[in-house]
Amino acid sequence: MPAAKRPSASWALALPPGRRARARLCLRLATPLAFLLLLAAFLRTQPPPAAPPPAKPFAGPGKVAFLFLARAGLPLDFLWDAFLRNGDERRFSVYVHSAPGFVLDRATTGSRYFHGRQLARPVKVAWGEPTMVEAEKMLFAAALEDPANQRFVLLSDSCVPLYNFTYTYTYLMSSPKSIVDSFVDKTEKRYNPNMSPVIPKDKWRKGSQWIMLIRKHAELVVDDKHVLKVFRKHCKMIVTKALLEQKPNARRLGFVFRRKQILKGVAEKEHDCIPDEHYVQTIFSTKGLEAEIEKRTLTYTSWNQSTLDPKDKMTWHPTTFEYDTSSPEHINAIKSIDHVNYEVEHRTEWCQCNGTSVPCFLFARKFSYGGAMHILEDGSLGLQKSAQLLVNF
Repeated sequence: MPAAKRPSASWALALPPGRRARARLCLRLATPLAFLLLLAAFLRTQPPPAAPPPAKPFAGPGKVAFLFLARAGLPLDFLWDAFLRNGDERRFSVYVHSAPGFVLDRATTGSRYFHGRQLARPVKVAWGEPTMVEAEKMLFAAALEDPANQRFVLLSDSCVPLYNFTYTYTYLMSSPKSIVDSFVDKTEKRYNPNMSPVIPKDKWRKGSQWIMLIRKHAELVVDDKHVLKVFRKHCKMIVTKALLEQKPNARRLGFVFRRKQILKGVAEKEHDCIPDEHYVQTIFSTKGLEAEIEKRTLTYTSWNQSTLDPKDKMTWHPTTFEYDTSSPEHINAIKSIDHVNYEVEHRTEWCQCNGTSVPCFLFARKFSYGGAMHILEDGSLGLQKSAQLLVNF
């Protein structure tokens, strides 16, 4: 006799073939769906994870992080070596953003304070490009890895200190605020309406890129992504043939230009924007934190005064202090400045530190090798004479 067939589920056999296949699919999906529903219900009944405990305040002497934005090497390292040598190594750290591939070692610097202090993965910086801001952020990020760093000073490779280490350290650590040059310049046309709504026009600010940040503000700048994204897209310097002719040594010095083909008459319609003069200032403005900063800079710059025509782009560049213009009389004149006038805002900023009147500037730029040598020889910073200090250079 033929073997009896195994009976199938009567309800399934009763379905037409097409509906029978859909029924099998529903059965296969039902089990994982039920599991996901049960898991979601379980998670809703669990208490939220406890917030991480607040970070313990750093115990010990805080450090000042000196952050150098350099083209390649540090031509004034001999002066900074003298400045740091007269300080306490527990109270400072050094970081350098230099050209990719450049290494600070015995062959490129005579100062041990700079050996190996270049960032491991620098970016190729282009003048007037967001890469300048990216390099600054990288310096702040590297310095934040050391919890002892409490003050962060951004410096150029042509900056010099105006005071000895002890005075500089005390000044910086006494300030509860960041020191960020920031103002509204209604005469300039760098703001691009396409930056809104991330950056409203009334939050657009301008100022010197040479700033000092306290730790929480350095973290704020490093964590920012939204404002930087807008700057990458809408804040770029328009490079014209005339501007290239004004900076003939730019490529030799390590900065490169992004060239644009600009039709005649179009340049005036574009938004000439220099990111490093706006980025940090605009972050504080958009975050509503301007009350937490001293709205000035610590670094003195003498701008070209050969013409008063704002259309003359030669006035955009600082003058260089040579040997004869770096005498004690010139340096003392800078050190005596106790206020800054912001004519575009009809504001006078009287320089203070924690409510106490102080000199405005701790640093100055741009100094040539000879200008820095004059400062060292004069000994006005409480430094040793150059003949003793230059043995290792």
